[in-house]
Amino acid sequence: MQRITLCTINARYIHASLGLRYLFANMGDLQHRTTLREFTLEQRAEDIVEQLLTPDVRIIGFGVYIWNVELTTEVIRLLKIVNPALTLIIGGPEVSYELDEQPIGHLVDHVVSGAADIRFAELCSDILNEQQPARHASSLPLDMDSLVSPYPFYSDEDIAHRVVYVEASRGCPFKCEFCLSSLDKTAVAFDLPAFLKQMQLLIDRGARQFKFVDRTFNLKADTSRQILEFFLSHIDKGLFLHFELIPDRLPDVLLDLLPQFPPNSLQFEIGIQSFNPEVQKRISRRQQHDKTCHNLKWLREHTTAHIHTDLIFGLPGETLDSFGEGFDLLYSLGPQEIQVGILKRLRGTPIARHTQEFDMRYMSTPPYRILAHRDADFATVQRMVRFARYWDLIGNSGRFPNALPLLLGEQPFNRFMALSDWLFATTTQTHRIALPRLFDLLHDFMCVALKMTVINVESALSDDHSHNRLKGLPGFTKRKHAHPSGDTNDTLAAGQLPGVALAQRQQRHESSKR
Repeated sequence: MQRITLCTINARYIHASLGLRYLFANMGDLQHRTTLREFTLEQRAEDIVEQLLTPDVRIIGFGVYIWNVELTTEVIRLLKIVNPALTLIIGGPEVSYELDEQPIGHLVDHVVSGAADIRFAELCSDILNEQQPARHASSLPLDMDSLVSPYPFYSDEDIAHRVVYVEASRGCPFKCEFCLSSLDKTAVAFDLPAFLKQMQLLIDRGARQFKFVDRTFNLKADTSRQILEFFLSHIDKGLFLHFELIPDRLPDVLLDLLPQFPPNSLQFEIGIQSFNPEVQKRISRRQQHDKTCHNLKWLREHTTAHIHTDLIFGLPGETLDSFGEGFDLLYSLGPQEIQVGILKRLRGTPIARHTQEFDMRYMSTPPYRILAHRDADFATVQRMVRFARYWDLIGNSGRFPNALPLLLGEQPFNRFMALSDWLFATTTQTHRIALPRLFDLLHDFMCVALKMTVINVESALSDDHSHNRLKGLPGFTKRKHAHPSGDTNDTLAAGQLPGVALAQRQQRHESSKR
């Protein structure tokens, strides 16, 4: 019997593909002939090919995304060499637009663009029945409630060890031009009782982590209320829930419910992207500034939710200074995480319309990151790429709860940019910086480059060293013991530390502008 394999390559093992399970759930009469296979980016192309080449496989369908397109292309290239008779189908957001420009598009037999929940099964049926379907199959309009639920196809292994992705609605009514969801006409909700029944079944099977992929969880207050009430009734089972919220919409029914969730049960992802009103207007992003700030502050003061916020550097018309002002404002509102993203030109997104006017220059290969534009040259973008990486290591990691506020002071963005420049000048690394070494680097920067009071710096870093449960004494303490005078500023002259002069010049420059 000729078989079908559904395949995707996830970024990490913990990410179980919801899209693949939708396809599998809706294979209809072909489901008993279909196998679901998931791989990760750590695996080699030839090893993936070896596992896919079962004797009876006839069709292999690949879910293609920005993070896996390069490895998927290599896998498909090898498959076509080893077994040219295979029928290879691709679908997913990365290959739904601008396909002619991609090598992968010239290697496969068929492409499904858009939502393939039903269309993929129909295409497979045509192929197995020896019909000759068109090479390019567009998705059909979907009746969301007619789809077979994917949730029973999370295995016990998935539920025990991986994040369970779910969606109560699909699509987005907003038109932010950097996002593929801007191409949606609106958001469409699934039948709520049927959805909650599936959530109950998952909880009964032992699921405890639920990540909602809805772009706008709080779009409809009553729906959000019912979902939160459902999970709150099971919260004693140790659930953890992740939602993406619209920042300026927090109706009263949610204000009453959210404080009832205990610590470590809620995480909100809130996309700010830019506080610059001209940039917001330019990219068709509607966001009420005062409500956004009020809601973020309220969530921090009245709930125990973990707040993950997003800012994007590189949007058309955004300068380093205006981005820094937005960063400072967001930091003052107290979210636990500020994810500093660098603009990507995702295939098909309307952000491309600004390319000429703002001289937007992007990588030609994934992740299609901005390299430069009219208001930020290549060197500036590179500084921000490093800023983002170091901020993850130091700001978002939670490892420096005492030293970070001391470091940032009243100028968080400028202070951290100075640290970022100094770290790179000193180490030439953005990855593989061991945590003990990071403590020593922060000590040297704060004491020498910023000339902060040594006793305050060492007290904060020592407390953080204990917070991280690191063994032994911090390196700067050992070094201090090696110099009986204990005068760290004498033993670490600025000339001994690469990048100190650069950091001090940067500090003077930023201070003069203010």
